[in-house]
Amino acid sequence: MLFSKKKDIVGVDIGSSAVKLVQLRELKGGHQLVNIGILPLPAEAIVDNTLMDSSSIVETVKQLLGSLGIKAKDAACSISGNSVIIRKISLPVMPVEELEDQIHWEAEQYIPFDINDVNVDFQILSPDEMDPAKMNVLLVASKKDIINDYLSVFAEAGLRLVVVDVDSFAVQNAYEANYLPEPDEVVALVNIGASIFNLNIVRDGVSLFTRDVQMGGNLYTEEIQKQYGINSEQAEQKKLTAAGSDDPRLKETLQRVNETIALEMRRSLDFYNSTAGEGRITKVFLSGGGAKTAMLMEAVQQRLALPVEILNPLLRVVVNEKEFDRKYLDEIAPVMTVAVGLATRRLGDK
Repeated sequence: MLFSKKKDIVGVDIGSSAVKLVQLRELKGGHQLVNIGILPLPAEAIVDNTLMDSSSIVETVKQLLGSLGIKAKDAACSISGNSVIIRKISLPVMPVEELEDQIHWEAEQYIPFDINDVNVDFQILSPDEMDPAKMNVLLVASKKDIINDYLSVFAEAGLRLVVVDVDSFAVQNAYEANYLPEPDEVVALVNIGASIFNLNIVRDGVSLFTRDVQMGGNLYTEEIQKQYGINSEQAEQKKLTAAGSDDPRLKETLQRVNETIALEMRRSLDFYNSTAGEGRITKVFLSGGGAKTAMLMEAVQQRLALPVEILNPLLRVVVNEKEFDRKYLDEIAPVMTVAVGLATRRLGDK
């Protein structure tokens, strides 16, 4: 797909609890915010990364486009969880064109599905430090039926889906557009959604390790429901207002789930540290709706014994204060991380 002009792409993050949308304009050395919005999805619209209620999702995307007055037609979305497989593999050094011809054959050895049922993409990362005749390649595969579901939803909403990314890599794009890490600095990017958290360990713009864990913000809501015998809407409200609450039972419930999530992060980082000789992690960035949960940052910091910060995907994005309420942007920023990362993409990007 070759276009002489790089058009704006609307980043649309369809999560299990809401649709988030961001439109950026490219500036010299950065981006400017053009549009941003979020609308909740009905419960069960997405279950286990599967679009269960496509018509509700289409309607929500249309409402967002209409309310924000978006005219752009090209969009990017992303997937995660069991619908995508990411592998770092070592292959003999060869030109990109040759690898494009061979990648399906290579991928067959690493993918537990019929190769005809998946879309495969790759990125050459670096020479293999152990063997100069080889190179490290990032292999990404996703089931065709999942991609087709997204293509249908976007088409029905009046958009052309031109980029399908992976949540972890969209977060990485948002991070790299806003932060200036030291050379060789290794950071862990953890995006906590409603039903899943994505972990991506990054050094110098290269993803060293990724993992998706089926655990997220819904865990808090379910625990509060059990503790108080209330419905999910009431539990969600309690969760969101917990920071200002002096109810010891609520704090204890949140702390218990915080500890469960922090422990799962610890396991993932321990696995990375035991298998990768590529540098120790120096910092953790949390993003996604779950990142704002009361006392979670402290629990993660304690369990990982590392500095932890909430990632701000709009940190270096130019914002017209007359058009956008800065306080509102600060409030929703962590939730919009994937959508911001998607909005930085352009047609023909690898």
